[in-house]
Amino acid sequence: MGKRKSSKPPPKKRQEKLATVFSCPFCNHESSVECRMDRKNQIGEATCRICQEKFSTPIDALSEPIDVYSDWIDECERANNPE
Repeated sequence: MGKRKSSKPPPKKRQEKLATVFSCPFCNHESSVECRMDRKNQIGEATCRICQEKFSTPIDALSEPIDVYSDWIDECERANNPE
């Protein structure tokens, strides 16, 4: 005998949303950096609302705000450790 199929579809797993607001590496304020994605011009920009620091980087179709912020942090580390 075969197993009966259930009438309910299996529950879908929720995918957590990635953050778009981060802490500033210069002034250390929480939730002060906003990342904006200009997909038309392929530029991602991170701006601090408190100290007005800005960073922009080229993006592609798969880039997310966390990628722009990570590039900013990596660039800060490269500037602080010139090896």
